[in-house]
Amino acid sequence: MLYLYLDESGDLGFDFVNKKPSNFFTVTILALMGSAANRSLINSVKNTIKRKLNKKSDMMELKGSKTSLGVLKYFYSQCKGIEFDIYSLTLNKKRLYAHLTKDKERVYNYVVRLAMDKIPLEAAHSRIYLVVDKSKARPEIAEFNSYIMRELKGRIDPKIPVDIYHYLSHESLGLQAVDIFCWGIFRKYEKRDMEWFNVFWKEKVRYDSVYLP
Repeated sequence: MLYLYLDESGDLGFDFVNKKPSNFFTVTILALMGSAANRSLINSVKNTIKRKLNKKSDMMELKGSKTSLGVLKYFYSQCKGIEFDIYSLTLNKKRLYAHLTKDKERVYNYVVRLAMDKIPLEAAHSRIYLVVDKSKARPEIAEFNSYIMRELKGRIDPKIPVDIYHYLSHESLGLQAVDIFCWGIFRKYEKRDMEWFNVFWKEKVRYDSVYLP
């Protein structure tokens, strides 16, 4: 089974005059093959939460934006031996065509598809299991699922089933893992902060690019 965990960092706000949206929007997919590798990734998150997070704190999940560099490095020490790959695409929002800024769902779906195009989905021989950070209402979820399924049909064997799930981050330890890496990639572009990114990119990042540079 091919496991795919999808998360995003930044926002799709475009009012740069009256508000303070992010300049970039990053989509990241963590891909790993097989239930054994998936269990190991899940256990890496569990162990980090158990050993490194303050039990008296309200935060009992890993969030890149709220986790110290020391804890991030500890998490990576737990999971770097696992075979997984990271694929990421970052949208330069200020370069986006004006008429598309009002169609955020279309922009989101398109950026996800471009990132997913880089994943060797043809290597999946039994099932594809896609978990997405839940940030949409039911109609948008249905639209996203339909769009992704259409795109996948041309790339994978028709006998390979595809399951798409939308969970909140505290409901999926895999989502917490990809959130951590996504945040590091986003920070590289948004703040030119490479400190966390430099820890993992050489070993794990297979694709990292900017759309509309």
